[in-house]
Amino acid sequence: MVMTEQTAAPTNTATPHTDGLKSDSATADAKQPEIVDDFVTTHHKLNSIDGELKYTVTTGKLVLREDVVTDDKFEGRKPKAEVFITAYTVDGADAHRPLAFAFNGGPGSSSVWLHMGLLGPRRVDAGDAGDLARPPYGVLDNPETLLRVADLVFIDPVSTGLSRAVPGESAKQFHGWTGDIESVGEVIRLWTTRNGRWISPKFIIGESYGGTRAAGLADYLQQRYGMFLNGVVLIAPALNTQALYADKNSDLPYPLFLPSYAATAHYHGKIPGKTLDEAVADAVAYVDEYRNILARGRALDPVARAAAVAKLSELTGLTREYLDLADLRPSHMQFLAELLRDRRQVVGRLDARFAGPTDRPLAETMTHDPFNSATEGAFTAAWNHYLFDELDYHNDDVYETSTPKVRPWSYKEFEGAAVDVVDKLAAAMVDNKFLEVFLALGRYDAGVPAEAVIYSMDQMAIPYADRSRIETKIYPAGHMMYLHNQSRIDELNDLAGFIKRAS
Repeated sequence: MVMTEQTAAPTNTATPHTDGLKSDSATADAKQPEIVDDFVTTHHKLNSIDGELKYTVTTGKLVLREDVVTDDKFEGRKPKAEVFITAYTVDGADAHRPLAFAFNGGPGSSSVWLHMGLLGPRRVDAGDAGDLARPPYGVLDNPETLLRVADLVFIDPVSTGLSRAVPGESAKQFHGWTGDIESVGEVIRLWTTRNGRWISPKFIIGESYGGTRAAGLADYLQQRYGMFLNGVVLIAPALNTQALYADKNSDLPYPLFLPSYAATAHYHGKIPGKTLDEAVADAVAYVDEYRNILARGRALDPVARAAAVAKLSELTGLTREYLDLADLRPSHMQFLAELLRDRRQVVGRLDARFAGPTDRPLAETMTHDPFNSATEGAFTAAWNHYLFDELDYHNDDVYETSTPKVRPWSYKEFEGAAVDVVDKLAAAMVDNKFLEVFLALGRYDAGVPAEAVIYSMDQMAIPYADRSRIETKIYPAGHMMYLHNQSRIDELNDLAGFIKRAS
């Protein structure tokens, strides 16, 4: 392997366990090989923007176990899942160094996106909207990496990445709100304990459904383990489905999506004569009036309706005829299919800067996401190369970058109600007066729009003064705002400042 000047060749310890990550002892089934942790350690260096970083990477599977009790008698602990993690620790640092656990969402997504897109010391060379990299892609140094200020542990929830339920165990027990929170929480507890990091300032970083998970974990870790965090980073978090998905009983999402529609239309040249800030500000200014108009339902008089149609056309770039047929309520999937229909293109849901051709120009809703097409291959190729060639971890299983195998995902705890987790985060903030929150949002995110997240956070039942512990930044990019290079740099600098302050 040809190494860059900044990165030293990896050294495989050839041992099944890493320093500080010892395997549990458990009675092995005589007929089956014992299931144990299988970590590999490599050593690297990087010229970061703050100077040279020498660091150690621990890669592999951590075995989760559960107590076996029969007739009130404890009979040992049996393995139930192997969770794949990648941990970065700076050489020579002590236990007081900040520590961040990171994961993506889906549900069904591995942590590769945050790992190779934003936080880690190496990142994918994927390009950006309008300037995509060509296969077979590449891996670059990330001199702004968050490793500058915190050790990093990336977690792949069960059934994503290389994480799997062990033979004889059903993966379904992990495919739902409670099972997911408990298993990821146990990984965090185990890693912290085995590495002597209970006195480290601790953070969790979650993107999308990972933000849903992070809000729940902040409360769970405190209640279950007495682990109080310093900070929670929510990147484009899905906090309240009622703000994201409209139904016949609620028009709430339509006004909340409006600024995202305006930004998208402006980006694609459908709102001439305005700057981006002006287009968004005009949409934000109309949100309350739009909400009131929709609340009038069929009682809206024809004159007011015509005025609303005209205003929405001006703000969104959609035609008056279409908005009238949509009854003033275009869903985001309809908007993404309609905006560039005259060009026979669809717009990306998670990053509306991306657009691509459609083979179904009459489809009512977006049939495929050009953003996914532009990113999936690059991240998958870069990660598999990095894992095998630089981290020296060898495994023949498919690394599930994003998988449908977690479906159906169980939300039984929210049966009959919206999935809303802001109360979990509020409870954690009330109990822990030092807990800080950082919100990173994308202006072109048409799946989890900035205003929908801000609305959800505004509903948190915390004292008004405690809202000063919530910091919000909106970047001129999409759901994965770090694909936009300047947004990546700005976000990492913002996160580094946040971790320093909250530590």
